[in-house]
Amino acid sequence: MTDLVTFGETMLRLSPPDGERLETTDDLEFRAAGAESNVAVAAARLGADAAWTSKLPDSPLGRRVVSGLRRHGVETDVVWTDEGRQGTYYLEHGGKPRGSSVIYDREGAAVTTAETDELPVARVREAEAFHTSGITPALSETLEATTADLLAAARKAGTKTSFDVNYRSKLWSPEEARETLESLFPDVDLLLVAERDARDVLAREGDPEDIAAGLADEFDFETVVVTRGEEGALALHDGETYEQPAIETDTLDPIGTGDAFLGAFLSRRLAGEDVPTALEYGSATAALKRTIPGDVAVVTREEVESVLAEEGGEISR
Repeated sequence: MTDLVTFGETMLRLSPPDGERLETTDDLEFRAAGAESNVAVAAARLGADAAWTSKLPDSPLGRRVVSGLRRHGVETDVVWTDEGRQGTYYLEHGGKPRGSSVIYDREGAAVTTAETDELPVARVREAEAFHTSGITPALSETLEATTADLLAAARKAGTKTSFDVNYRSKLWSPEEARETLESLFPDVDLLLVAERDARDVLAREGDPEDIAAGLADEFDFETVVVTRGEEGALALHDGETYEQPAIETDTLDPIGTGDAFLGAFLSRRLAGEDVPTALEYGSATAALKRTIPGDVAVVTREEVESVLAEEGGEISR
């Protein structure tokens, strides 16, 4: 039985060397990059049996995505197609005041046509947990329906369901997102939401504990995790609130930090650890991710536990 199955789009990220402009660079670095597959990578590297499912073009670029995930121990269960293309995005890193910029090129991606009956629904039903994010239903009406079907199938089978709001303003408005996401929430056990998205997209007010409690009460979530950037994270589980401070870190590449946090959190919960321990692992993995170029957390459990030990935790190996 697979511990964790994730579903969503994985693109290819193309980046010029740090500081260079896309319009003048002669070199682009390729990396696989997708919210749900990032979660699967973090979970796999911390010991979970993780799989990612999606739909990809049967092309060198589609196969590049698969090879980029398999190298981290993630099993891929892909629908291959001759129609559609491989989505990409371009990331230009720049320091202040220019900052970094992202250009998406995902129109017509094969994944936008993925229908429920094409995908490994039985595997989702048999897994311990199923995860997806708010990016996926934003990509097409087909994916909105498929995401709803998979969450419902998982919930009905007793598979724990995990959902990250992960709002993207380039995909839809806050009002559009809220309507769709709230229609999915009845089939979600664990919700992760950034505090800013809780306020701006889900129209929640109050402090993070009020936000978590309000969401849990309205949608009957088993667990709500509110991430707060430099302020750390807060989790509400079975009526108990737990807070986890952020771990100080240098930042070479912040993209994928939230995915790393959630993948580590899920890996520990699937291993039977309690919520406070899962929060600690999530925080340490997120801190390590910020020191690593690319979207995925290329870490080991030993490295994560070393960070926790340095932070005054009780882990010693």
